[in-house]
Amino acid sequence: MSDRLWTLSGFERHLDLWISIEHPDQDLIHLVGTWMLSRFEDPYQGVRREPGFPNLWWGQVPLSLRDETVVVCSYFVHEHQRTVACNSIATLSLPI
Repeated sequence: MSDRLWTLSGFERHLDLWISIEHPDQDLIHLVGTWMLSRFEDPYQGVRREPGFPNLWWGQVPLSLRDETVVVCSYFVHEHQRTVACNSIATLSLPI
């Protein structure tokens, strides 16, 4: 594995929890899973830091808009360990 890649932690657990609660269709599950894997290369792409919470980042999963809801994910970025630790995956109503 390249030194440039990040280690992901907790994403599979939170994905499974989101699926069990929200029952999304397979296309949306695939979309969210693919987006999660993109965090290996750049955990900062398309997300923003949450003020008042050290290292907490969150953002909308692109193309996840369905019936006025979107999928969002939050996670902690630990730069020294090059680890991205999932905090939650959820479906939220617009506007967010």
